[in-house]
Amino acid sequence: MTYQEALEKVNSRLLFGVKPGLERMAALMAELGNPQLGLKYVHVCGTNGKGTTCALTASVLKESGYKTGFNTSPYVKDFRERFQIDGEMISQAELAEEVGHIWPFVEKLEAQGIGVSEFELVTAIALDWFARKHCDIVVLETGMGGLMDATNIIPVPEVAVMTSVSLDHTAFLGDTVERIAQEKSGIFKEGGQAVLYPEQQPGVRELVQRVCQEKHVTLTIPRLDRLAVQEETIAGTELEWDGLKLHTPFLGEHQVKNAATALAVIEILRSRGFAISDDALQRGFQGAFMPARMEVISRNPLCLLDGGHNPGCAQALKEALNRFVPGRKVAIVGMMADKDSASALSLVGPLFQKMIAVRPENPRALSAGELAETAARFCPEVQPAESCAQALEMALASLGPEDALVVCGSFYLAGEIRDMLLERLGEESK
Repeated sequence: MTYQEALEKVNSRLLFGVKPGLERMAALMAELGNPQLGLKYVHVCGTNGKGTTCALTASVLKESGYKTGFNTSPYVKDFRERFQIDGEMISQAELAEEVGHIWPFVEKLEAQGIGVSEFELVTAIALDWFARKHCDIVVLETGMGGLMDATNIIPVPEVAVMTSVSLDHTAFLGDTVERIAQEKSGIFKEGGQAVLYPEQQPGVRELVQRVCQEKHVTLTIPRLDRLAVQEETIAGTELEWDGLKLHTPFLGEHQVKNAATALAVIEILRSRGFAISDDALQRGFQGAFMPARMEVISRNPLCLLDGGHNPGCAQALKEALNRFVPGRKVAIVGMMADKDSASALSLVGPLFQKMIAVRPENPRALSAGELAETAARFCPEVQPAESCAQALEMALASLGPEDALVVCGSFYLAGEIRDMLLERLGEESK
């Protein structure tokens, strides 16, 4: 099987849509011999902040000498970003080998009326590959859920984590933050250890505390008074944690809280016998990277790329732009039709003097015209563009010498336009 054939096999499962529940995943993993049972995990759920918390944790574990698997979604540019060991993506050949190994079992189950979804197949690929490569520990990011999420097929993790919870995927998870938190708290397993992001909407903390009591889970909520911000710039954040100086490349107040969450995870891992030195912690924080998370593409002109796609992400973007980008700002924005574009644009739209709306190349994407119509309620000048290439040309033509370009609204947009941005502006990059 070639790499391209493997991708086609994976994509063919998209027709099964989103299918919460562990029955299909359990059947598939049983066919594979349940490779997930032989691994150790940090399991991370939440609405926002999962990727950053995972990236910080995985980077520290790697710097500590542990062979560290990292399974994340969504990817920005390359599908293989979802499968990493020690910061390196799975090779095309290995991915093709994995799909070739698993696919006969997918077909066998389908003949029995069990249709494995795309996310279930992706998760199975990751877990089987990590087991084959004998990872010491895996940092595993959930999909949108928790209890019924395909990743929850794993045994009790070393630590389970819930990052910031807000409204998203309400059709599947519930229409209140409490219902969403209830579903996500399903990754907390009997007798385990859990960490909860320190700032939650009312009702979330109380619900999580109750769930942890019922399941005899030891819950840690990070103390923010242990983590002092020394300096914040467009290049990142200088922190001091119990006297230890740390640098993280991530921007914004929410990222400080994500860092506190990751530090609580590291403390629990240390208590469970993982040898993580302060030096490895410093190197891990310094070297952590996630594309399209308030990513600085260039500094002259200043260009930021952010793939956040819900109102919680928009609020974080708003706060970061107000703090770090005070001058005139031009935006290229693209969003999915199933996202709450009006709420997100109401937060960030007024910050921009001009917005250029574009439709990412995805069947779920909102048309440029519809997006422009919504954006015009919040921004004084809005224009639709026919493509990302045209949107970039329009944006660059309207930039003054001190202006900033912000590309935001969707990871699909980020994946499509990131290489264009790097090609045009990357020579001025950090």
